[in-house]
Amino acid sequence: MKLLVTLLTALFITLDAGAVSLPTSVTDELKKTGIPVSAVSIEIREVGRRNTLLSLNAQRPMNPASNMKLLTTYVGLDLLGPAYTWKTEAYIDGELKNGELDGDLILKGYGDPKFTIEQFWLWLSDLRARGLRDIKGDLVLDRSYYDLQPHDPAEFDNDPLRAYNVGPDALLLNFNTLRLRYLPNGENLRVVSQPPISGFTLENQLEPASGKFNCRDWDERFSVQPGGDSVVLQGNYPIECGEREQSLSIMPHTRYVEAVFRAIWQELGGTLNGIQREAVVTPSAQLFSTHRSEPLSSVIRDINKYSNNVMARQLFLTLGETLPLENEPGDMPAVFSGSETSRRMSIERSIFATQNWLTREGMEFKELVLENGAGLSRIERISAAHLAQLLEHAAANPLSAELQSSLPILGVDGSVQDRLSGTSVASHAHLKTGTLEGVKALSGYVHSKRNKDWVVVFLINHSNAKHGQDAQDALIEWLVTTR
Repeated sequence: MKLLVTLLTALFITLDAGAVSLPTSVTDELKKTGIPVSAVSIEIREVGRRNTLLSLNAQRPMNPASNMKLLTTYVGLDLLGPAYTWKTEAYIDGELKNGELDGDLILKGYGDPKFTIEQFWLWLSDLRARGLRDIKGDLVLDRSYYDLQPHDPAEFDNDPLRAYNVGPDALLLNFNTLRLRYLPNGENLRVVSQPPISGFTLENQLEPASGKFNCRDWDERFSVQPGGDSVVLQGNYPIECGEREQSLSIMPHTRYVEAVFRAIWQELGGTLNGIQREAVVTPSAQLFSTHRSEPLSSVIRDINKYSNNVMARQLFLTLGETLPLENEPGDMPAVFSGSETSRRMSIERSIFATQNWLTREGMEFKELVLENGAGLSRIERISAAHLAQLLEHAAANPLSAELQSSLPILGVDGSVQDRLSGTSVASHAHLKTGTLEGVKALSGYVHSKRNKDWVVVFLINHSNAKHGQDAQDALIEWLVTTR
């Protein structure tokens, strides 16, 4: 009996004495899924009151999955400002006369997280309007702004084609993805690829299949096999699942940019005689045109509402720009760019910038482990208490509305569109989700029916974590209706 008391005491030792107990509805859901309370970390605080309503294992370092994007987007918003934009530059190295460039066109990237096909088309149209038509030399890609180790898209989960596994790149175009649209028509199936890619072939060997299928797994009945500049689709497509689409990364960044450039440039009436190659901007090159991205306030909405990993990684790398020269983390390399010398962005620089910001703001997160700032990581860690502290700090920031509006609205949009939709608690919370194998996370802001605002963090690290959604929803429902 004494041993049992000791074990129970150890289990609940981190439940604050002054806080309420975990609601029965939550513990019941946890029991159903076999998730022990010891694998759960929860912190609930009332915004602006500095009092904790519920704190369970809240000091424990936990893998937050995509909840780490809350740190990246808030630090970015505060350091860079909501109006911050990324630039992409076009240089000409040679003589431009009567529409002909006797030399190279150089594209230099600075990490734009959302350089879409539509924006790229408009920018290339601008190059044409400025008098550039025929490029006698090469298409040169300058990706030197990032100082990164080679990225292996298969390293995380051995699924290298998935869009969430795309690595960061200083010249990221359209998330480096190809959208495949599956269009069944009776017993026929068309597959359309977007955007247009020069020299790319799509071989559709899919067989339409009829029957009762679980359409959640519609894409698990066939394979997508990339090979150079082609993709072969083999297997069965469930016709009853209707039209579907998926975004896949099938080629390296440089080949992708070249292929899309050639397709659009030809469509605009231009020619490119040379090859694509990588190099830095030469001293003789002249700046020809600059593209500006969407503002940061818009970018963080995509990052948080749809949990875009590569955009979060791009933003995280941008944080290094905010470091003063005298605060360089070691010997950081520089690269010549046009008429000036630019610092190169790295993971180390961004971690240093983030830690500097936390210290400046009086937040010492000693357990914090950062790898890429997106949460697509096995090693990133933060405690529920510190994640809640971060959200409480953000609520007092003049830019708090920008951060909160970037979070998915419960039961309405983004990654929580289908959670508690149609219930009385829908629309009462802005929440960021996070999911990995063995991780289920939910954090954000809740507005209760008693007109109180709460910060809530609910992290699960357990082999059954994927079944923990009902327990998290039960906590949100309890908080909205009773507090």
